[in-house]
Amino acid sequence: MRLRRRSVILAVLATPVAQLALAASPVPSWTFLSIDGGTLDLADFRGGPVLVVNTASRCSSTPQYDGLQALWDRYRDRGLTVVGVPSRSFGQELDSAGAVKDFCEVNFAIDFPMTGIVEVTGAQAHPFYAWAADQGHAPTWNFHKLLLDGDGRLVGSFDRSVEPDDPALVAAIEQQLPR
Repeated sequence: MRLRRRSVILAVLATPVAQLALAASPVPSWTFLSIDGGTLDLADFRGGPVLVVNTASRCSSTPQYDGLQALWDRYRDRGLTVVGVPSRSFGQELDSAGAVKDFCEVNFAIDFPMTGIVEVTGAQAHPFYAWAADQGHAPTWNFHKLLLDGDGRLVGSFDRSVEPDDPALVAAIEQQLPR
């Protein structure tokens, strides 16, 4: 028994940083205001992976919108949902959800789901991001990517330096796709 436990511990320690252990407790449902009006509930996307990305329109990483749209186009029919979460937490977002929506449609032809503008850090952080922070995965800048599995558990965290076409991110997404 002791040897088996040690093997499990070593396997966990060998797991790449971007791959997280699955939470044992039930995962709450997270609801956002949609950029289109109404609500956007992450529970509606259960069954497939969900990539939640805090975005900004005036950031050096803003060109990642192209890669996020490409991921959505490539994998949506296999179950992936990409969710953009515009935020002013790092001071580089437009003044209104309507302006963000127009900017994304005109400049990047974005058609994946997007939320209204929310805070992703600090005391005013949206509950989803407060939950991620409690797990040690608060965004440190725009375009931080949080990957949820089909049950809504956090299974990957990728900072802005990880582009949407990065092999590690793509592999993590493909691992979560329904078979």
